[in-house]
Amino acid sequence: MSLLDHPVIHLLRHSQTALNAAELVCGATDVPLTSLGRRQADDAARAWRDLPIGRLIVSPLLRARQTADAFVRQRSGLRVEVAPLLAERDWGAWEGQPRAVVVRDATPDGGESPQAFRDRIRAGLITIAAPAVPEDPPLIVAHSGTVREIMALLDLPFHRPGNCELLTLSRDNRGNWSATLPRRAPVTHVSYSERTA
Repeated sequence: MSLLDHPVIHLLRHSQTALNAAELVCGATDVPLTSLGRRQADDAARAWRDLPIGRLIVSPLLRARQTADAFVRQRSGLRVEVAPLLAERDWGAWEGQPRAVVVRDATPDGGESPQAFRDRIRAGLITIAAPAVPEDPPLIVAHSGTVREIMALLDLPFHRPGNCELLTLSRDNRGNWSATLPRRAPVTHVSYSERTA
């Protein structure tokens, strides 16, 4: 049994980074959250404190781990399970460039091909074992590209989540998946400097 044997899976895109705020390709570049990103993570963890979560599966990239840490602070029994195969796509020469340069079906110099990325995400989902005893749904904290590939694998339409937006995937008794639209937790007051950080 694999992670895809859960009937419900929560997906959360990491909070804001400086590259996201500037509309630049982040990819495999390992950058921290901005101050606004840290607040987004804290707000999300508080807002979804009662969301059923049995496991916290997280990309190894710092922005995802910092986002997940906010959930750990709200739930003493929750621990982070790092899933290296669920990291964002390596965009090679396009990293740090404006998002407009990205051609999803192309392989950038020094980067990961679309098929290699797709295969890696699929392997990541399949190789993460489901528990022997049923439990609450897993929460995967990762990236928009990771979410895109998971949705494609389950034959679902993709709606790009914003920073720290949550989607919930559900499988019916016939094996068909559906997804909520991305949703954001209510935020606390944000200063002008945080909006532009």
